[in-house]
Amino acid sequence: MTSEVEQTAAEAEALGYEQARDELIEVVRRLEAGGTTLEESLALWERGEELAKICRRRLDGARARLDAALAEEAEAETGEREGPGAP
Repeated sequence: MTSEVEQTAAEAEALGYEQARDELIEVVRRLEAGGTTLEESLALWERGEELAKICRRRLDGARARLDAALAEEAEAETGEREGPGAP
């Protein structure tokens, strides 16, 4: 049986970048607005930290894919220059 924390973490990981970013914006807005109890504020802060990590991982993954694509492109261009018609 999965614990509630593990289930929440799994659901959070399923969020796309845009969803996590939008929820993070809402969390920050609520924290800045004030009017929440200390417990609510701590829960919002923790959720915000979790969402920020998700966004960071999504962006890091996108950067890695972009870097890999650029490296492939550079290798292909180098291979074309060194191919049969190369000087």
